[in-house]
Amino acid sequence: MELQWRWFALAEFDALTLYAHLKLRQDVFIIEQNCVYPDMDQYDAVSQHLLGFDPNGQVLASLRLVPPGLKYAEPSIGRVITHPDARRGGTGSKLVAEGLRYASQLYPGQGHRIGAQSHLQGFYGNFGFVPVGQEYLEDNIPHIDMVIAA
Repeated sequence: MELQWRWFALAEFDALTLYAHLKLRQDVFIIEQNCVYPDMDQYDAVSQHLLGFDPNGQVLASLRLVPPGLKYAEPSIGRVITHPDARRGGTGSKLVAEGLRYASQLYPGQGHRIGAQSHLQGFYGNFGFVPVGQEYLEDNIPHIDMVIAA
């Protein structure tokens, strides 16, 4: 499925697009993963948000790009999500590729760090991420930090 990719600063969202974006995050991160935690946090307001729209305008994928120096020294994509209807067709890979492309454009010459769910190490490894440090629990889900060097 081909999606149309569009970047937003938080203040650039119209109300209905913001609603669709946050509903997708809620539906997957909180309900599907059965993980009650505050999904919206202090990084949303300062991040760039990438959304993937299907031809009907439905939001089927999203991530956020946190600027360097806030969450980590490096820029960081996170809240990477695909709608259940868009999985297993390469949408997640296209989403991450676009996120990393834009991060390289905004922050040239910098590495990249993520806090990945541990079971996704292979997925992120396809983009050049390597695990660093020890596995840890975040919101009761095993995670590991992964980096791409500058």
